[in-house]
Amino acid sequence: APVATTMVSPAIALAFIPFVVTLLIRYRHYFLLFYRAVVVRWLQDRLTGIPREERAFQYVLTHAVPGDPLHILETFDRWSEHCEYLSNLGPQKAKVLERLIYEKAPLTVLELGTYCGYATILIAQSLPLGARLYTVEMDARKAAVAEKVIRLAGFDDDTVELIVGPSEDVIPQLKEKHGLPQADLVFMDHWKRCYLRDLQLLEAHDLLPQGATILADSVIFPGAPHFLQYVKACGKYKCRIHRTSLQYFRAIPDGLAQLTYTGLQ
Repeated sequence: APVATTMVSPAIALAFIPFVVTLLIRYRHYFLLFYRAVVVRWLQDRLTGIPREERAFQYVLTHAVPGDPLHILETFDRWSEHCEYLSNLGPQKAKVLERLIYEKAPLTVLELGTYCGYATILIAQSLPLGARLYTVEMDARKAAVAEKVIRLAGFDDDTVELIVGPSEDVIPQLKEKHGLPQADLVFMDHWKRCYLRDLQLLEAHDLLPQGATILADSVIFPGAPHFLQYVKACGKYKCRIHRTSLQYFRAIPDGLAQLTYTGLQ
């Protein structure tokens, strides 16, 4: 019996090879994403002792033209395509957001998830005159990088207010502490598991005027199923999905959810 077992094992192993090869081929883009986003980051963190976001900023500082928001975005894109993966919005999704701002001409915008400030400067440079952007980042180190990026792009506190803290703490304070009466447009690009909670907080604190637009990133990959389920079933929103690919990975499908707040239930 033991001999039979040893004879079968290699045969089973060989039988699995086509399966493993198929998996590797089918999901190669996801493996590459994991390699670039996790493995390379881990190695560079150990080698440099500097966080990835700070490394990206140093690259932007060296290669981008100060005061030129679009050139700064292009430089971020170059870094993310050729150096290290950063989960910025990326050029394809940026077009959706930019078009929306030009269509809606919002006077108050709330961004949840500043990260390195990529979408922040895209929004700021697209806003109508006199409009104001409030952007919320929970991670103090990432907020410090974003602050430098926003200033490098030429935007001051009158245009962009960067608020550091967890979104669930900041949202209830937006009216009293930060003077944001309501948000004409909300851009969500923070933790996907927080989308639903934060949308309901915005509703509860009367921060969404009727007709407000909410744009939520990455609702397909990694996905925000509970959020999508709620907005489609609650009767308060008109919803459409903009199909895109994941930023800097054209073969991985993703999308943005565009919601219009009707206020009806």
